[in-house]
Order: sequence, then C-alpha cells, then structure tokens
Amino acid sequence: MSTVANLLDQPPVFLRRVLVLDAVASGATGMLAIVASGVLSWLLDLPAGLLLGAGLVLVPYVLFVVYTATRSEIARGAVWLIIIANALWAIASVAVLLSGWVAPNALGIAFVLAQAAVVALLGELQYVGLRRPLATA
Repeated sequence: MSTVANLLDQPPVFLRRVLVLDAVASGATGMLAIVASGVLSWLLDLPAGLLLGAGLVLVPYVLFVVYTATRSEIARGAVWLIIIANALWAIASVAVLLSGWVAPNALGIAFVLAQAAVVALLGELQYVGLRRPLATA
C-alpha cells in the first residue's frame, strides 16, 4: 500500500488522484451491481441482467484505471481511453433511459442519471488533469 501512497504524491498529483477516485467509485459501483443486482433491480425497476452486466463490464475497466494510475508516468493515451470510456458510459446511460428499453421507477431514473453525471464529471476532471503540465506520455 505504501507504493500506491507514494505514487499518489508524485506529479501529476491531480490526474492521479482523479484516476484513483474513478477506480474506487467504479469499483464500488461494479461490486454493488454484481453482488446486489437482484435487490437493485427490485429497488430501481431496472433489469437485473443489465445491472449485473454493467457491474461485470466495470471489472476490467477498474483494473485498467488502477494500472494507469499506478504507473510512475501516466500514459496520455491510456487516460484518453479512460476519458472516452467515461463519455460513452454517460451517453449510453442516458440513451438507455430514452430508448424505452427499460422502464425504471423514479429512484431508478435518478440512479441512472446520477451515476451518468458522476461518470461525466470524472471524465471532465481527467481531461483537466491531462491538460496540466507534467502529464507525460
């Protein structure tokens, strides 16, 4: 753990911290969706399969974000992939609601929109961090 802590204090600090925040938030969301897809389905009126699938998709994503965040030099290309993935996730989340494929209750709509907003914000913060000096290729 001290290795990760040491890396978090090295430049570019802001970008590294946002990547770690993304990994933690995505990891928690993914694990919740995997472990409690049935309960979430009941609470949100969303298909359990959709929730489980979303959770499973997040596992390799989180591993990639953790890998990227813990390198001594953060690869710009990797961060661009993460930013694009976040943008696509946020767009797909809204598209699922607009498509009529699902009919969540009010809590489900709020959940989908809130997580889409957080994902979009993380992508924006990663973009800001990428534009700062010291983000190396």
